[in-house]
Amino acid sequence: QVQLAESGGGLVQAGGSLRLSCAASEGTFNNYVPGWFRQAPGKEREFVASFASSGGRTAYADSVKGRFTISRDIPKNTVYLQMNQLTPEDTAIYYCAAGTVYGSRRPYSYHYWGQGTQVTVSS
Repeated sequence: QVQLAESGGGLVQAGGSLRLSCAASEGTFNNYVPGWFRQAPGKEREFVASFASSGGRTAYADSVKGRFTISRDIPKNTVYLQMNQLTPEDTAIYYCAAGTVYGSRRPYSYHYWGQGTQVTVSS
């Protein structure tokens, strides 16, 4: 029933920016907590960002704090990830997810996943 679809990925030079979008089925973010994860080649899926409270407090991985910003537009059923000062280490498939625990950094807490969008950062 819950469907998520990421968009906005692409190829960008180091130091550049991208804005990812996650479009969800109606009501998803009224009922579930949104988060972003990424998976680089040969690596495990890792936490990037999430909402940590119903009031909009956010949580970030140390590797992206200060560069990435998660935001939401609940009436539009959309969550965003603004990524600035990108480096080649940010290259990965980025996944939008919806779960049940605010601020969780564990993939297990997220029950619904998008198909991912590729972000490639060149040096």
